[in-house]
Amino acid sequence: MSTPQLHQLGVAELAAKLATRDVSSTEVTQHLLARARQHSHLGAYLAFNDEAAMAQAKAADARLAAGERSPLLGVPLAHKDIFVTRDLPTTAGSKILENYRSPFDATVVAKLATAGMVNLGKLNCDEFAMGSGNDNSAYGPARNPWDPERIPGGSSGGSAAAVAARLVPAATGTDTGGSIRQPASLTGITGIKPTYGRCSRYGMVAFASSLDQAGPMARSALDCALLLSAMAGPDLDRDSTSLDRPAEDFAAGLLAQTGIANNSMESSAGGQKSLKGLRIGLPKEFFGEGCAPGVQAALRAALAEFEKLGATLVDISLPRTELSIPVYYIIAPAEASSNLSRFDGVKFGHRARQYTDLADMYQKSRTEGFGPEVQKRIMIGTYVLSHGYYDAYYLQAQKIRRLIAQDFQQAFTQCDVIAGPVSPTVAWNIGEKSEDPVANYLADIYTLSTSLAGLPGMSIPAGFGEHGMPVGLQLIGNYFKEAQLLGTAHQFQLATDWHTRAPAEFSA
Repeated sequence: MSTPQLHQLGVAELAAKLATRDVSSTEVTQHLLARARQHSHLGAYLAFNDEAAMAQAKAADARLAAGERSPLLGVPLAHKDIFVTRDLPTTAGSKILENYRSPFDATVVAKLATAGMVNLGKLNCDEFAMGSGNDNSAYGPARNPWDPERIPGGSSGGSAAAVAARLVPAATGTDTGGSIRQPASLTGITGIKPTYGRCSRYGMVAFASSLDQAGPMARSALDCALLLSAMAGPDLDRDSTSLDRPAEDFAAGLLAQTGIANNSMESSAGGQKSLKGLRIGLPKEFFGEGCAPGVQAALRAALAEFEKLGATLVDISLPRTELSIPVYYIIAPAEASSNLSRFDGVKFGHRARQYTDLADMYQKSRTEGFGPEVQKRIMIGTYVLSHGYYDAYYLQAQKIRRLIAQDFQQAFTQCDVIAGPVSPTVAWNIGEKSEDPVANYLADIYTLSTSLAGLPGMSIPAGFGEHGMPVGLQLIGNYFKEAQLLGTAHQFQLATDWHTRAPAEFSA
């Protein structure tokens, strides 16, 4: 295979080529590192891992030559710079961690390394994962490959941009309020946020501990399934929020085309699986006036495709959808205020050069190190946790959070999977919403409730909307139904080619 074609291979395709030794991991790694530097104008990468990546690739080639076979062995990826890594800097997109190097790897990083994946480097993100556009990064914005003047979404914008531009076949992301699903939607790739606790949070720089969840971002549901199979699993000794559930092979059923987890799929004449018997719920709150016409048109066409595959569309209601915004922007900043108190200039991270006493050092170090969005959220969080306001704000928000979760459980008595938009609009111009925080927060209205409930959700490419920009369809499942979500998405992707589309500049 000629070198220029290597970047067009997804995870599953590349793994197959590596297994038959049509290509080597060393060859692919060299090509992708060179390609990433060639397209550095996208701002996707914050650090490259050249020496260690080449060593990992050579080790993978040796294992392959010895006859070892593994679904991810020798396949390159890159990590969102919110996961600590021993070989590379970890900044969380913040100046306060500009020179920080971790003495250990995050569990997700270690698991994927054990699976044989090659780490190309660290990817740009909003500072401490706070943002919807990746324009809050202290190291400059990541850019959308479909239009470099537009945001790729956030906070996992570097991950989304790198996958969409074919700089890497897959990347890790984190989703606190939609930060895997929203950038996946805005860049035309696939991403899944698993059930809260499925993937260990050990070694993820914390934003909001009861919401943060790691997940894969790739071109297809099959590729995401391969990564999630390696990423997920209990980590009880190191992460108190990790679920005591054994790891699952989410990809086996997709590779064998044996159906999804609930066994509701029936064989079609072509030997594939149909979606007959699958009930897809459409929340009336997701299809109102706030959703752009181009986005709605793309989603309706995608839903019609699901009907052709045998699924039944069911009207449902999630009545507290609008409350998810105020609830999230009380709970998440409150937890951020607590988590980020460790960055005080004493133990690690940035320390101010000039100060008069300890209190002055704290204040100057944090003022210099944290960006405006982070400072704003810390102040909001500190306020809602303060004496006299805790009951009025934080406690009330937690009560409504429970009601939002109950709304989903009521909905799942009427359907198996919930579908709707990921973002109310296509990607907007960089800086367009910087001075309007309310507009920025409203961009997450369709993703926040899923995160508050701790449910799995994913975004799959579903067409194009205004300005020819990608539109993603959101699929939401009940707890631990990742296999069902991935299977449903896989069947849609077998019938459509939206997930294969790439921006013109990066399609060659």
